[in-house]
Amino acid sequence: MAKEDDKGNGSWKEFFWNPRTHEVMGRTASSWGLILLFYLVFYTFLAGMFALTMYVMLMTLNEYQPTWQDRLAIPGMMIRPKGQALEIIYNIDQTESWDTYVQKLNSFLGPYNDSLQALNNDVCLPDQFYVQEDSGEVRNNPKRSCQFNRTMLGDCSGLTERTFGYESGQPCVFIKLNRVIGMLPGKTQSPYVTCGAKREDTDSIGEMAYFPNNGSFNLMYYPYYGSRSQVNYSQPLVAVKFLNITYNMDVNVECKINSDTITELSERDKFAGRVSFRLRINKDN
Repeated sequence: MAKEDDKGNGSWKEFFWNPRTHEVMGRTASSWGLILLFYLVFYTFLAGMFALTMYVMLMTLNEYQPTWQDRLAIPGMMIRPKGQALEIIYNIDQTESWDTYVQKLNSFLGPYNDSLQALNNDVCLPDQFYVQEDSGEVRNNPKRSCQFNRTMLGDCSGLTERTFGYESGQPCVFIKLNRVIGMLPGKTQSPYVTCGAKREDTDSIGEMAYFPNNGSFNLMYYPYYGSRSQVNYSQPLVAVKFLNITYNMDVNVECKINSDTITELSERDKFAGRVSFRLRINKDN
């Protein structure tokens, strides 16, 4: 039994190193050298192919805007403030229920303060596109942006009425268009926002006021050239102030964009050119 064990151990030892043939794990040094050389050349070739492919791909990319992008006929819309769902619900008599909305709006509107806008952006001519084309291969970067001052939001600026109307039951809701590089959202007329209640809530929504006047996104804020080209770009906003909405009742609101380049909204995409949200203001007394 001991001899068989010694024999087995010997065969294993001989497999790892055979002193008679000078083989390591069944191969001579030259054989191992050829295998290692093959795999070295093989993986070097694969690494080179990968590096070349990445280099060619990166050469096709534009540093300032996507090489390929969907050409959206109608941009999406979104509201501020917003929670996990598109709904704004609070109680006038419970400060903690609306104070979060006020804090979010103050933070959101911080970059629109007039002092920062005057420091970073230009005063532009309204009602015309602010086109800044490149000169062939010479890029006109960084591109300038037009001022959108917080004071343009009037009663919804949070400067005169610190709670944006939430404390008094006349809340402000801010609407913005999603950024699309190169989009021209109008021809001769600035696109504007209109809001209304869904059919069943028509009698509950009451009157509304829009800021800036007419609730428009002025043409001077377009086209957008991308965050790398326009570092200080200030996205235009429209504020809607609900003046006498019915308390203690759900009101389903839909806001949509109106433009001479948008003829019909898509029924498939509920966020293309419009946004719907639920507004409920409760009052104990």
